[in-house]
Amino acid sequence: MSAAPTLDPGTHEPPDYLQVQSSAEFDELRRAHRSFAFPLTVAFVLWYLGYVLLSSYAGGFMATKVAGHLNVAFVLGIAQFVTTFLIAWWYSRHAAAKLDPKAEAIKSRLEGVALHKEDDA
Repeated sequence: MSAAPTLDPGTHEPPDYLQVQSSAEFDELRRAHRSFAFPLTVAFVLWYLGYVLLSSYAGGFMATKVAGHLNVAFVLGIAQFVTTFLIAWWYSRHAAAKLDPKAEAIKSRLEGVALHKEDDA
């Protein structure tokens, strides 16, 4: 088994993370993430709480037969799982298209700055 190559920790300066955090490109990355994740999280939590409240207080409605032995509660319960997988899939597509390129640009810039600092030393 071979070990992964390591960088000598004494040969380079760490990036200035506070400067990166205060940069416009990092703000854009954070905004792109939050504008997708926060509304979707709120919507899913409301959907989940709606299901729980219906299960607790609308037993007659949830017991309504849909087809054969399947009732509304079962269909909505399965829909919770389907929704979870759809959100994960949707987020992965969003991240690949919108977040990863921005993060990669920040990473490349940081690595470029670190390399230039090493070259100057």
